[in-house]
Amino acid sequence: MESSQQYLISNDYTEVYQRLPLGLQLAYGIGHVLNDVCASMWFTYLLVFFHLVLQFSNWEAGFMLLVGQVADALATPFVGFQSDQSGTSFFYSYGKRKIWHLLGTICVLGAFPFIFSPCVYCINAQRWVQIVYYCIFIIIFQFGWAAVQISHLSLIPELTPNEHDRTRLTAIRYCFTVISSILVYIVTWLILHLDSGDDSKLGPADGPKFQHIVWIGLGFGLFCSILFHLCVREEDGFGGSDIRGGQPRHNVKEILKNIKVYKVALIYMSTRLFVNLSQVFIPLYLHETLDMTASSLALIPLTMFIGSFLMSVGIEKLNRLFGRKMAYTIGVSMGVAACIWVQYGQGTFYISYGIYVVAVLIGAAGSVVLVTSLGITADLIGDKTASGAFVYGIMSFTDKLANGVAVIIIQDLHRDATNKFYYRDILTYVCGISIIFGFTGVLSLISGRRPREGLARHAQVPNYNSINSEVNPSDLIHPTT
Repeated sequence: MESSQQYLISNDYTEVYQRLPLGLQLAYGIGHVLNDVCASMWFTYLLVFFHLVLQFSNWEAGFMLLVGQVADALATPFVGFQSDQSGTSFFYSYGKRKIWHLLGTICVLGAFPFIFSPCVYCINAQRWVQIVYYCIFIIIFQFGWAAVQISHLSLIPELTPNEHDRTRLTAIRYCFTVISSILVYIVTWLILHLDSGDDSKLGPADGPKFQHIVWIGLGFGLFCSILFHLCVREEDGFGGSDIRGGQPRHNVKEILKNIKVYKVALIYMSTRLFVNLSQVFIPLYLHETLDMTASSLALIPLTMFIGSFLMSVGIEKLNRLFGRKMAYTIGVSMGVAACIWVQYGQGTFYISYGIYVVAVLIGAAGSVVLVTSLGITADLIGDKTASGAFVYGIMSFTDKLANGVAVIIIQDLHRDATNKFYYRDILTYVCGISIIFGFTGVLSLISGRRPREGLARHAQVPNYNSINSEVNPSDLIHPTT
């Protein structure tokens, strides 16, 4: 029978590692639900809402998404650096990760409802006034979103040093991401389908429906955030305790000089480009290229995330059995197959049945590559958990900036309203090249030193993966304060 503890003994200290209780894993997983609900609305419906409902131009809608992504990109390294500081104030006594999570939650709840609502007191104002109005709330929301995301991610290496437990936490986190997105799409489908009928197209009259969707999603997210803060305490980490005290860390200069950080950032950025751009442009592809009804703009994304959910159940086992490289390869294969099918799919059969298979493939592929890339990031951090938030901040900075720039360029280039195949080509080539680019990054990273060696240059991370394995003291890192 597998033991729940592992004792790692070196000449200088003893470290105890406990497997994470299931309740703690689940409580951790729901801590990002509020962000996930908002992200589903942001990436799937922001362009749709501003362009089709509020009647902004393609460029104007893309510009506001860019503002949000840039604000998020700038906030993530700042939040990461500040979250890594060992403050002694009253606020940090609550937990240096959780206090940022709480601050971010307040910002998200306060700003997000205004983004999917008509401009208060300025509905008839000039267009630039409305853009400034929305950008203010978008910046507040994105700062809060970044604070929640980075603080939540940085808890993973804090809670456990075990590679497979970290992958399991990431998979559970992503599983709740999928559940949150499925909830959003079910609510959206019910509201758009029941209120509008089967044959309606999205238009200005659908504005109040999006507000109903937002409030339902925020209510669910708030409930989950409260449970997270009640059930997860940073001091309950099961990562082991060093009798000499102190958390191992790297300073900012040392992290920025490590080439492996940039390789992993490239992998994460490419992965996020595939996941986010497919989520952003699928509704516009359905609306313009396939000429599908308003309810399909919820039903197809819902199918994508059902595919993600089914795949997320086995991701941790996939990584454990085959390793990061092979798991990422499997995800890339499904993603490329979906992109090719989008390019050549047409006709009644495709619209009635084939598009759902494509949606499942995109969702499953995104699930595998995203969880695996986050696992690679956790491996990079290794035992340097005190620097974890800043490393995640770097990853998120590249992701948000790249996505924002990509969206504004794609929207700006779409100047021919008669070109109904534009978004089909975007899904095929931009998303396809992104996921292949991520795969080349994985190959370059693993062809050298293994990512589980973390940020340390001359030391090795302890092997926590086998509970009953014999531990060689020379394999242990001696943390530095």
